[in-house]
Amino acid sequence: MRKLSGILLIDDDDTTNFLNQRLLDRMEVAKHIRTFVNGKQAFDYLYNVSNNNYEEESDEYFKPELIFLDINMPVMDGFEMLDLYERLNPEFRQRIMMVVLTTSTHPQDTANSQKYNAEYLIKPLTAEKVSNLLKKHFEGNKKEA
Repeated sequence: MRKLSGILLIDDDDTTNFLNQRLLDRMEVAKHIRTFVNGKQAFDYLYNVSNNNYEEESDEYFKPELIFLDINMPVMDGFEMLDLYERLNPEFRQRIMMVVLTTSTHPQDTANSQKYNAEYLIKPLTAEKVSNLLKKHFEGNKKEA
């Protein structure tokens, strides 16, 4: 399977971001991984990438193919971030898989995730969950590297 161009991890818990990044690094699934501690930071980043507001030589900026998003965060929570994300250019969003990664098992949260066409996973992130996501959403896209 090809490596994804990039993954964003959005969670207010530094330990969760560290462990998830370590797992993804060990699995060697992406060229770039970047973490954010709230939805506002992540949205600002995606807004800039979608509008090419960055230096193209910079490794700090890339268009992610996969985003793991926590729901309960300060400043801007996951669903607020998804509301703004939906306003970005549809062509930009077309090849980005959004995954809500949370501890919440509340049916309302699950239903809200479906409204945004996002996968819904319960923490912790595991190699098996990552592999299943990649098979489901990226295995057929081998020519798009």
